Amino acid sequence: MLRFKEGFRLGVATASTQIEGGFVDSNWTNFCDEGHIKDNSHCGIATDHYNRYLEDARLLKEMGIKDYRFSLEWARIEPELGQFSYAALNHYRVELLVLKEMGIKPLLTFYHFSHPMWFEELGGFTKKENSIYFLEYVAEVLKVLGDLVDEYVTINEPNVYAVQSYFFGEWPPMKKSLKLTIDVMNNLAVCHHKAYEMIHRVLDKHKEVKVGYAHHVRIFEPLEKNNPVHIISTKLFEKAFQLELDKAFMLAEFNFPMKNIAKTKPGIYCDFIAINYYTRSAVGNFKDTYFEGPKNDLGWEIYPEGIIEVAKKSYELVAMPIYITENGTCDNQDSFRSKYIYDHLKEIMDSALPIERYYHWCFVDNFEWKEGNSARFGIVFNDYSTQTRTIKESGHFYSQMIKDNGVTDAAYEQYVAHQSYHYD
Repeated sequence: MLRFKEGFRLGVATASTQIEGGFVDSNWTNFCDEGHIKDNSHCGIATDHYNRYLEDARLLKEMGIKDYRFSLEWARIEPELGQFSYAALNHYRVELLVLKEMGIKPLLTFYHFSHPMWFEELGGFTKKENSIYFLEYVAEVLKVLGDLVDEYVTINEPNVYAVQSYFFGEWPPMKKSLKLTIDVMNNLAVCHHKAYEMIHRVLDKHKEVKVGYAHHVRIFEPLEKNNPVHIISTKLFEKAFQLELDKAFMLAEFNFPMKNIAKTKPGIYCDFIAINYYTRSAVGNFKDTYFEGPKNDLGWEIYPEGIIEVAKKSYELVAMPIYITENGTCDNQDSFRSKYIYDHLKEIMDSALPIERYYHWCFVDNFEWKEGNSARFGIVFNDYSTQTRTIKESGHFYSQMIKDNGVTDAAYEQYVAHQSYHYD
């Protein structure tokens, strides 16, 4: 028997580019058009959620899910510089009203890796002066949707976006530059701080709002524990990839590679700690890989203990409620996902940290960035040929946990006991 703590809630998460479909003029649509997706799928199709949002909302309600994190598609809302689409904004307004009617609380994300091509052509987040465009977008959204949403994520995983797009060059715009990587992380910090202040300035007079940024964090450990090079590499990776970002984004405390380019005053720039956690990295000679052990279908190590280790480090910086805004696994056969969820939730329940929410990534199988449709993370199966949704065994398990406020012995035997991880 695993009993959830008082007030703890289970939700699910999605991102606009990964589910909505529609061939909007965005950096990711352009990336797909150029043929960079491994399985040749296209984000312009995805799960067609933009047209099927009512069906998906009803499915959320059927599954008992009352907390839903999703993002807006900036390229829909501002298809041309300074030209806002009120048809798109009103579409999101209707979607939010549907969720409200069904008793589902939104956690709204402004930026989840996707932006208009006009912004990309202006240099995107590589240029400090471009932050004004992001803030104008946020301001317009608040005018139309602000009365319907109490909780916001400004930026999703700034470290992942910067590293994948500008260091490894795996994502659009496929550049490889340490300088640009650092510039992007710093400019995103400016966007977060100013958006945080704006949201509170606009909405605080009407209601209590909470704002955070979703930080991708992982465990970094030396591949060989007694190897000095591996130890140094590990410390540098952790510092540059996540520790200093947390200090800069949450507290406006800047240490290399973060710089206070906007002369932001020190303070607290978040109302909750938002953590996206998936795996552990084994760091060798300034390269990272994985330890031997259980793996998901993308080869990522499954390391449930890490979810508390990373949360503890963020909590030590600023003591406030913690939301796990993403946690999930690629399991194309749904053969170990229930065990994965259970093992991570057990770590959370065994911890004294004030973790109040857990948003499973993700709700429905979707377009998984460069992997395309081939990597299935959902608790709902999507047949891309028909766009038919079917609740997986893990989805039924998730619903049962919400209903029981935990995991009963019977639910454990039905959904978890027979599952096991894949090993090297």
